[in-house]
Amino acid sequence: MITGGTSGIGEATALLFAKEGAEVAITGRNRERGAAVVQRIKDIGPDAVFLHADVSVAGDCRRAVEETMEAFGRLDILFNNAGVFYPHTTLECSEKEWDEQIDINLKGTFLMSKFVLPVMIAQKRGVIVNNASGWGIVGGDHAVAYCASKGGVVLMTKAMAIDHGAQGIRINCVCPGDVETPMLPADAKMRGQKWDDYIAGCANRPLGRVGTAEEIAKAVLFLASDDSSFMTGAALVVDGGGTAD
Repeated sequence: MITGGTSGIGEATALLFAKEGAEVAITGRNRERGAAVVQRIKDIGPDAVFLHADVSVAGDCRRAVEETMEAFGRLDILFNNAGVFYPHTTLECSEKEWDEQIDINLKGTFLMSKFVLPVMIAQKRGVIVNNASGWGIVGGDHAVAYCASKGGVVLMTKAMAIDHGAQGIRINCVCPGDVETPMLPADAKMRGQKWDDYIAGCANRPLGRVGTAEEIAKAVLFLASDDSSFMTGAALVVDGGGTAD
């Protein structure tokens, strides 16, 4: 199951998992985009379903898990990917924007995990990968609510890993830097920056560029696979060196 699987990192991960032979359930709020991604997965080969759900709503999360189990009979991997971002300082951030970022980025990760964990515990195995951020490890400008939510995801990942490791469940998070997704141009627009200036600033890191959704998807695949079988509670940074200095 991949939340926020209708675009960006979620879509890239869904397609990569499908290429590895996985049946995929994706959640999202846009039915049209969801149907398009499901068709792309089916064109690759495996079965797929789209589940219309808002991860900040407990009932939607419970239903998404139930419908995934009805479709596939088991749930081996959860990628908590759904997220939103508004670029504001503490003084600029409205209560509404604060609540939305905390509710989707942090509470949504908690709720989906809450309803998936009983399934994985019954199976005696499972993997959860949470999408955090480099800004969940270091601070970022004009991103107070986003940093708070993603920092929460990093530490929630570690706490969950401690609680559920003995039950055969591994829980890690991936921490991307700036990545070519629809979120990037939206951020530039909200900040009132020209795209060329914005992208030049994003590329100011050791590798000299932004990442691709496919590069993050490969990191998620690693954390979801047996190749990372001795990893739990880890925050895997994939940011072109942005947090290195």
